[in-house]
Amino acid sequence: MSGLSGNEQMLEMYLFETNHNIEQLEAYILEMEKTGICSEDSINEIFRNMHTIKGSSAMMLFNNIAELAHAMEDLFYFIREKNPQTIDIKVLSDILLEGVDFIKIELEKIRSQDSEEGNCEPLMNAIKDFLGTLRTNYSTDIITEIKPISEAKLQYYIIPDKPLAVASTHYYRVVLFFEDGCEMENIRAYTVIHNLKQFTDSINYVPSDIIERPETISIIREKGFTIYMKINKSYQEMEEFFQKTIFLERLELVELNDDSEYTEIEAPQPAVIPDSEIRVPELKSKIDTKLKEKETYSSSTAQSIISVNVSKLDKLMDLVGEIVISEALVTQNPELEGLELDDFYKAARQLHKNMTELQDIVMSIRMVPLANSLHKLHRIVRDMNKNLNKEAELILIGEDTEVDKNIIEHISDPLMHLVRNSIDHGIEATEAREAVGKPRTGKIIIEAKNSGSDVLIIIKDDGRGFNKQRIIEKALERDLLPKPQGEMTDREIYNLIFLPGFSTKDNVSEYSGRGVGMDVVTKNLETIGGSILVESKEGMGSVITLKIPLTLAIIDGMNVRVGNSRYTIPTMSIKESFRPEESDIIVDPDGNEMIMVRGNCYPILRLHKLYQVKTDICNFTEGILIMIEQEDKTLCVFADELLGQQQVVVKTLPDFIKKIRKIHGISGCTMLGDGSISLIINVADLIM
Repeated sequence: MSGLSGNEQMLEMYLFETNHNIEQLEAYILEMEKTGICSEDSINEIFRNMHTIKGSSAMMLFNNIAELAHAMEDLFYFIREKNPQTIDIKVLSDILLEGVDFIKIELEKIRSQDSEEGNCEPLMNAIKDFLGTLRTNYSTDIITEIKPISEAKLQYYIIPDKPLAVASTHYYRVVLFFEDGCEMENIRAYTVIHNLKQFTDSINYVPSDIIERPETISIIREKGFTIYMKINKSYQEMEEFFQKTIFLERLELVELNDDSEYTEIEAPQPAVIPDSEIRVPELKSKIDTKLKEKETYSSSTAQSIISVNVSKLDKLMDLVGEIVISEALVTQNPELEGLELDDFYKAARQLHKNMTELQDIVMSIRMVPLANSLHKLHRIVRDMNKNLNKEAELILIGEDTEVDKNIIEHISDPLMHLVRNSIDHGIEATEAREAVGKPRTGKIIIEAKNSGSDVLIIIKDDGRGFNKQRIIEKALERDLLPKPQGEMTDREIYNLIFLPGFSTKDNVSEYSGRGVGMDVVTKNLETIGGSILVESKEGMGSVITLKIPLTLAIIDGMNVRVGNSRYTIPTMSIKESFRPEESDIIVDPDGNEMIMVRGNCYPILRLHKLYQVKTDICNFTEGILIMIEQEDKTLCVFADELLGQQQVVVKTLPDFIKKIRKIHGISGCTMLGDGSISLIINVADLIM
């Protein structure tokens, strides 16, 4: 990040913070629509978000976003100040969510460097029309509520209104301290100055060259960012303004008696305000109280959390991975075999313990809650209810469950498709639900929970469930049935919905019917080594369980040898390993090898044949069989020998190899303790 220019840093910060504000804004709008109440907290938060988006967008010259945000801000300013009694919450929510969608699209254009700005005029006109209606209704409400103050024929009425405040000039000195680790303090300071200029142009600040000189960051970190200004705003108004600054750790706001400090700035002011500089005792007391409140807040919350750039976390994880490999190279060095080194091995055990703790800490830093991905689904449910004229409620359980940040990127789309499928195919229309004795509103429950080294995400609905006969008919129409219908289990039939091109819908709609979407679920899950399980009872609903690993960076693996090659199989997929008897081996008429284990027959895969590796061990009684499983499928993999279990660092295959060809059944590689390279087996790929 340090290599970015000032403009790039500003853009990166703008996109991050605007996206964050948009997510918050959408959540408040959906809550407002759900409750049907425009609460004071919702009004203030929506107003604050729009005000922030307006100011930062105007500073970055994204005028269409700034104008739209300004129109939305005007709307909520009226609602906040006048508190109209008649508000159509549904219409208001529709308009606001359209605005949110517009801003999301524009942010994506900015990210992809698309210079074409969208037209926000229709949306702004809709907002102005709605605001006009509110004003008209508000005037009518006032007229009907006023009381006569005279019994004479000529009646006089008092319409309540706020007295006009007399503006007066104030001089202030402000020192802003940002949270540790927030980064780009100079650009954050510039944003504050930009937002202040909507109230006054009489501003001086130290350091003054915050954009031109990146080294001013260290000055701001050490001494704070000092602002002197002349403005027609009260102390309370200015305090409220600065408290809204993102990543603000501490605020020092002093009202000055005159403009002497404003007009004569020679050096940055000290971070701590001497008592002699506070001329009004009452003001001193107020500032002391506020500073103590801020210090208490900072020590308890603000300083306990810092923002870290994602690229730094990736580099840290890579470095830890390299250290893990280096540890293995030292402690498992072949030259140590046969040597009696008690002290060395004692130190090695301590090193391994410390390394394990370090890995756990670094992994915990990369872990993020599923809440953000799950809460976004509320919007999908809301929109589909409206468009399909259905009533479905989304219930979230365990949204604080954490997974690796890289896993999150791969499960957002599958979750979206599964929820859309539940509403479109599963949840019945309200009349149909009532006719069979179900509640009018359908339920979609998403539960996330830890299960060993995996996370389970369970999507339940109380809809109509899967129609097995309908699924089989559609599969036959498209020639997608892998084997005779009579030989298929219920689970195998349900899994047909995840095949590319499969759909039970006869008509193509906005949400389904094209045969794409559900296959995205399996592809994304396979990419991260996850799996999916479908259960259903016709007329009662369905349960879909996603099983995903906690992390992709470091895994527990069993190393095996095949000739001179090494392979690593994730231990989570290994059921057992054994050396078979010749009598247990079965060969079918097509030459496929299988083995009978406790009355069950399993296929055998020879790794040396699959990857064309030379080996002297071709007899099953001389090698080892490793039974691996994925979902309800099992496969026995034949290798020369087991080398042992260890934590391995997952590395992607080099680009030049991936460009030549995709290696079936291989998801990456790692380095072992003896310096050799081991290929990591993708179990889902092999079993398919």
